[in-house]
Amino acid sequence: MNIVKTMLNIFSRIFTDTVLIITMYYLCISFFGLYKKNDKRKIKPEKRFALIVAAHNEEAVISGLIHSLNKLDYPKELYDIYVIADNCTDNTAKNAKENGALVYERFDKDKRGKGYALEWMFRKIFKMKKKYDSVVIFDADNLVSKNFLNEMNKKLVEGYKVVQGYLDSKNPSDSWITGSYSIAFWSTDRMVQLSRSNIGLSSQLGGTGLCIDIEILKELGWGATCLTEDLEFTCKLVLNGYKVGWAHEAVVYDEKPLKLVQSWHQRVRWMQGFSDVCSRYFFKLLKRAITKRSFVALDCAIYSMQPIITVLLGVAGILNLIQFSFQASDFIAKVSLSWFFGGVTIFKIFAILVGVFQYIYTPLVIAMDGKLTFKVIIYYIICYPIYLLTWLPIAIIGMINKDKKEWSHTRHTRNVDISDLEKVN
Repeated sequence: MNIVKTMLNIFSRIFTDTVLIITMYYLCISFFGLYKKNDKRKIKPEKRFALIVAAHNEEAVISGLIHSLNKLDYPKELYDIYVIADNCTDNTAKNAKENGALVYERFDKDKRGKGYALEWMFRKIFKMKKKYDSVVIFDADNLVSKNFLNEMNKKLVEGYKVVQGYLDSKNPSDSWITGSYSIAFWSTDRMVQLSRSNIGLSSQLGGTGLCIDIEILKELGWGATCLTEDLEFTCKLVLNGYKVGWAHEAVVYDEKPLKLVQSWHQRVRWMQGFSDVCSRYFFKLLKRAITKRSFVALDCAIYSMQPIITVLLGVAGILNLIQFSFQASDFIAKVSLSWFFGGVTIFKIFAILVGVFQYIYTPLVIAMDGKLTFKVIIYYIICYPIYLLTWLPIAIIGMINKDKKEWSHTRHTRNVDISDLEKVN
């Protein structure tokens, strides 16, 4: 038993030290998200936008998105709405046309998925007589805040070539899964996206609510056709010396999966895509970080390692839990603050950090954007830890199946009016 304990302590120390370094890195950067500049500047609308929606069998929600886009507080002559009815077998194209969108139907059973659909549409946009300054990408289940294009115009005028908007949830109270998803997105918006923007790093593209300068798109090409096309294009941008800007006030409401099974399949797809992109871009980004002394590239390289980091966190947690069980009798015998502060160990530091982060810091960050309702608190305390635990097997499956490119569709049904959401928010 002593040998087992010794070996366990050694492995636990290695994993815990590694995870502690990574955790401290993310924690230190996240502090910069506590500050949000109150930018009330009015910038004259001047950029012309092509709003592009890739939709596969989205007849239930497409009209809600187009309705919200038609209500944008931006000159109507400066933007057009394009819907790609991608391999649809329902009334997506019909509903989109009836609501005023310019619809392009695409049928290709071999090149399936959002990345391929967008690449196909971009080529058409490039050849049009009507010219645009930027394309903006949305998912069919989205709803968009009326100030969205004004905020994007502001960032483009500032000099950014690629900008990501704030990813919110349109159904946070539908189930414990949608509540957990919403908490994860809200905290990411502050701790990952805004924090990096505030210190001059690159934010990360989030798949929807993103704006790309047409000339950059032509220069670099899209080419992002994996299961996480947003991460792939982010890596390509950083490798070429560009950064993704962040527009905290440009809000996109996204429909979250209702059930664990739907969520499981979606997140496995994300982890497959992350693992694929990491295998192709990590060392390229690391090389740029070293040769160009680019902290932006280093940070992006670390971000691409999410599946590996998730597994490390999970393994460290399990090892520490086992180690804690060996110490349980001692803990019970000394249930007092002296157990925590009687001797400083990496294990105790890690345990305290996790507790503070989980039950104090994250709720505070969510509250800063006005999202911390009583129901969210209940979800956070009871359900969110379960949601986090599911990431470990999901990350492992994603890493194992990283070379599988089969695209799966997440069905969307939550048709909400943008006016109702903006009243609440």
